[in-house]
Amino acid sequence: MFRRNYSSALLEEAVDQLATLPGVGRRTALRLALFLLDQPRENVEQFSGALVRLRQDVRHCPVCGMISDDGVCPLCGDSRRDTTVVCVVESLRDVLSIENTGQYNGLYHILGGIISPIDGVGPGDLRIRELGDRLAQGGIQEVVLALSTSMEGETTAYYLYKQIANYPVTVTSIARGVGFGDDLEYTDELTLGRSITNRQPFKP
Repeated sequence: MFRRNYSSALLEEAVDQLATLPGVGRRTALRLALFLLDQPRENVEQFSGALVRLRQDVRHCPVCGMISDDGVCPLCGDSRRDTTVVCVVESLRDVLSIENTGQYNGLYHILGGIISPIDGVGPGDLRIRELGDRLAQGGIQEVVLALSTSMEGETTAYYLYKQIANYPVTVTSIARGVGFGDDLEYTDELTLGRSITNRQPFKP
């Protein structure tokens, strides 16, 4: 049964799958499916193969949680970066946003989310213990809390501050060039860069 008057069940299946992508409605999904249908078979096979390999073969860096093709990610393995500073972020997207500013040269620690009881996400669901393990190894002098300025982000920052208070590190947060409630990935690079550069002592 074709809900959208499609002439092919396979086309409808492709549209259904493409429409599950963020920001892709059914009209856009149909346009993408028809575009792929017009491409040479080998091009589509390369496209689909890249997606399958992305899901199957990409790993997470055992140090920071970034994605990596094999073992430690390029950022953690870069000897030119400042290993005394660790920037704590919610997700990979935040790392990419900060890197695009060109204003930060330290390391990262990806939590994998923020504390949100309404969504069923607690401290145990995040990579907080791994952060403690890194601090316990020594060498880190500053922890930058670069989380979203939403209520959940502020709650997570405060929880982290309490958890790492006993370590001999300075805890800072990004400056408030980022407005309350803003996500880092949607903040323009100039504002985000200034917020990183002008970070200040964290005040719970």
